[in-house]
Amino acid sequence: MNDSTRTLRAVIADDERLMRDQLRTRLAEAWPTLEIVAEAKNGAEAVQLVEQHHPDVAFLDIRMPGMTGVEAARAIAQLPCGDETSDGWPGCEVVFITAYDEYAVEAFEQGAADYVLKPAERERPARTAERIGKRIAHRAQGEGPALGGMQQLLQKLSAHMNPAGAAKLKWIQATVGQSIQMIPVEDVLFFISDEKYTRVQTASTEALIRKPIKELVDELDAELFWQIHRSTLVNVKAIAGVSRDLRGRQLVSVKGHPEKLEVSRSFTGLFKGM
Repeated sequence: MNDSTRTLRAVIADDERLMRDQLRTRLAEAWPTLEIVAEAKNGAEAVQLVEQHHPDVAFLDIRMPGMTGVEAARAIAQLPCGDETSDGWPGCEVVFITAYDEYAVEAFEQGAADYVLKPAERERPARTAERIGKRIAHRAQGEGPALGGMQQLLQKLSAHMNPAGAAKLKWIQATVGQSIQMIPVEDVLFFISDEKYTRVQTASTEALIRKPIKELVDELDAELFWQIHRSTLVNVKAIAGVSRDLRGRQLVSVKGHPEKLEVSRSFTGLFKGM
């Protein structure tokens, strides 16, 4: 049994009213237990509605004026969820709405996110209901979604949609004591943020920058840096191992540094089998 058999809540975002109406109709046919709680006309509005309603699923048009569906998905991924909020919201799954694009469809089929094609056909929403239901059920059993895979997917889609986009960071300009140092990104073991600063940790240096994690996620190579917590990014090449403490939390050991980094529940899917 999967969660497509119980009532789930969803937000739809598409700048075309006709498409929203059509998708709503198709979802009602294929997924009668899904409740559409809000509709958005753009990505920014979608992020606000997700934060407000805490839905299980967000359907995002991949191309919208202003903030695209890809950008909205990145913002939604940074919303506090699960063990990071008082109400226990586990975060939402993302389903992209897209005209046929061979590159995008191939990327979605890898499983990091799901999709429906526009104009909305009848067959795909049923498959989406099954896939999303299973993913939510797995998450309820403590098997978090592979959000690291989602970050990599979003970076690839963003680059595909905007080939002339900004290059990934190669250097970090950070404060070390009373001086400013240029730190090669590949030398960084991990980044940890608090409310004001982000700590940049290398094997030999601890530095501070004012850039928050949610901005670094967009600027760093997602294949090199995995987000394992709302406030933590770790260099994949620096991961020595993953263990569990007495409370069952996953802890990442870092090569060349004694600190262990906690993996929040939303990101446990990165280390399946642990």
